[in-house]
Amino acid sequence: MQASSKNSRRVDTQGANPEKVRERILATASALFYRQGVRAVGVDLVVAEADVAKTSLYRHFRTKDDLIAAFLEREDADFWGHWDRVAQKHATDPLAELDAHLDWIGERVGRPNYRGCPQINVAAEFPDSDHPARRVALAHKRELRRRLKGIALRLRAKRPDELAGQLAVLVNGAFVSAQMISAGEAVPLLRAAAHALISAARKH
Repeated sequence: MQASSKNSRRVDTQGANPEKVRERILATASALFYRQGVRAVGVDLVVAEADVAKTSLYRHFRTKDDLIAAFLEREDADFWGHWDRVAQKHATDPLAELDAHLDWIGERVGRPNYRGCPQINVAAEFPDSDHPARRVALAHKRELRRRLKGIALRLRAKRPDELAGQLAVLVNGAFVSAQMISAGEAVPLLRAAAHALISAARKH
């Protein structure tokens, strides 16, 4: 009886709005990928948790690799959407903008359920540089450095590309060091380190 009910729900899902079905699958996969790791999560688990037919998943995502890339693109959009909202509030003050970014990044790192940067996590699982997910992850990190260089230029750093690299290492270091940072410690650590880097960059 339970199996029949579940099957009927899957039929209804297949006939639903395609965008809603796609988002349901992607949201389910994203939560599983982030919580358990990409390699540990199979398509069958995604299908079961999303309560859709496997044909529905493959209708929207040709392969598991495509689903992984979509997961990272979803995380990418969320990260840069947050970044843009913060940047708009501090368009005339680059130091205030950087501090504000470090505030929300530090808060994110300090969450109890934080498992690190999705892009870094996936890149570590897939050493092949041609893997679609790894390409998305690489583009994300390049964009981070590009945006940090923009802030460095506005801060009048003498070597803006170098400062951008240092700040990128700082931020990415926080992402992978979450387990070693106490609650509430990430923000002051990030701010103090960033300010020291900026001070040195303005002198040399």
